[in-house]
Formats: sequence, C-alpha cells, structure tokens
Amino acid sequence: MDLNQPNSENPAPQTDGEAPAEASPPNAAAPGNSDALAAERDIPKVAPLILTPRHPGRWLDTVQSLAEIIVIAVFVITFIAQAFQIPSESMENTLLIGDFLLVDKVHDSQGGKWGHILPYEPIQRGDVIVFRYPVNPQQHFVKRVIGLPGDRVHLRDKQVFVNGQPLREPYAIHRSAGFDAYRDDFPQLDAPNSNQEARWGVQMHKVVRDGELVVPPDRYFVLGDNRDESLDSRYWGFVPRENIIGRPLLIYWSIHHPEQLEPVEETAGDKLWSFAYTVTHMFQEIRWKRTFQRVQ
Repeated sequence: MDLNQPNSENPAPQTDGEAPAEASPPNAAAPGNSDALAAERDIPKVAPLILTPRHPGRWLDTVQSLAEIIVIAVFVITFIAQAFQIPSESMENTLLIGDFLLVDKVHDSQGGKWGHILPYEPIQRGDVIVFRYPVNPQQHFVKRVIGLPGDRVHLRDKQVFVNGQPLREPYAIHRSAGFDAYRDDFPQLDAPNSNQEARWGVQMHKVVRDGELVVPPDRYFVLGDNRDESLDSRYWGFVPRENIIGRPLLIYWSIHHPEQLEPVEETAGDKLWSFAYTVTHMFQEIRWKRTFQRVQ
C-alpha cells in the first residue's frame, strides 16, 4: 500500500475546485508562524554521550612521569647542585647555624672526559668548599681554602702566612681572648692538641719544612672563618681533591636553630626533630635578610 496516496476505499471529501487538504505533521508549527519554524530549524543537535572504559594501562603513564622526575632529581643532585644545612658555628659569620645552602657541583668537579664541555674551574685560595670529611666521609664539612697544592702555610699569633706573605682575611673572626699554642702558632710538632687526630700527628712530621706546612699535590689546607671554634686542617689534615663536592652558591633559606657542635652526624631521630623544629618555628625564626644571599 502506498502511504502517500489516500485510501481508495474511503476517499477524502472534496469540494468543487479545491484540492484536497494535506494533513499537517503532529508537531508542525501553525501556518504563518515564521518564528516557530525558525526556532525549530535552529535547535542544535546534541551528540550522544559515549562512555569509554578507563584504559587499564594509564597508571603506567603516571609511574613513568614519576620515574622521569626522580631521574632528573638524581641527575641534578649528582652532577649540578645539592642542598646542605649548616650544623655548626665554625664558619661564622660567613655561614650561620641554620643556613640552608645550594651547592654548585659543576664548577669544582673534576673534568675528566667532560672537561672540554662542562664549565669546570680550578679551586682557588679563598674559595668556600663543601667536602666529605676525610676522617669520616659520611659527614660533610664546609670550610675555606687557605693552602693550594705546593703552598707553604703557617700561623703565628693567629695570623695566617702563605708562601711567606701574611694573608689578608676580612672574613676571619677570633672570639677567644686566650692563646693556644697549637691552634694559634701552627704547625706545632712538639705541642699536640687533644682534638688532633692521631694519624695526622704522625703525618705532620712528613710535611713540615722549616716551620711551615707544605701542601702535597691534589690536597688542600682549609680553615674555618671562626678560627677559634673550628675543627679544620690544623687538627685532621688535608682535604683530598676527590673529597670536594662543590662550592656554596647561595643561601636559599635560613632559620635560627639550636646550636650543635662540630663534627656532627645526624641520626634519623635528629633529622626528624630538626624538621619538626623548622616547621613549628618557621615564621618566628626565619632570617629573611639572609635568604638568597650569595656565599663569598
């Protein structure tokens, strides 16, 4: 049956001269209502919402992203920069207890096969360096380089002499009014100190010439800026070149912190206590003027 033709059994009534009327669709707009027709044509078609199942491998993307971040962090810490905290007063007033340092590991690293690519620089007298403590490499010390390989060093009445010339040291401070022969008239072969490492006491006899300490190749003589309160090369010897980590670049954070004595080896409990103290005293104890200060 043709749905476009009227039923032959029930013909639609007609009037003379008039065409049969067409049936309007149920939802058709009334004749002459142009606004309604326009609105009908402008109704946007809504796309059906299709729910796709969660891809079972997407968690691998998260793991991969985390792995990339860890790799980058390890690379930065290993080759470029590393953060350290000052635990003692031996470098006052250059560095204070509670200073957090960002240490430049690029310029002071040994070049090797990368020496022609990366900006390695030789260590110079007066540089502040971070290094692994020769007596216990698990600890990190920060001191100032006074003697380079081949230099002749000695102290007389707290004044440092290098290669026979007095060293100008605006950074050095002396807080003790007393006199210590071993500390202030260094080197002393016949006046050992209770803080002196036994092995260093034996080695000193091999490197002292005419009252001066001769720095061996690939070794450095270092002192703390707070000369009367520093355990440095006078007490345990030279810093090997391979022990040097880098130079402090800047103080990125500084907070007043209870004093500790050097050397220090923090346990897990010490680190937790230090973190808790920092969090609870963050705003009261921050040294804002030292933040982002360059170390010189």
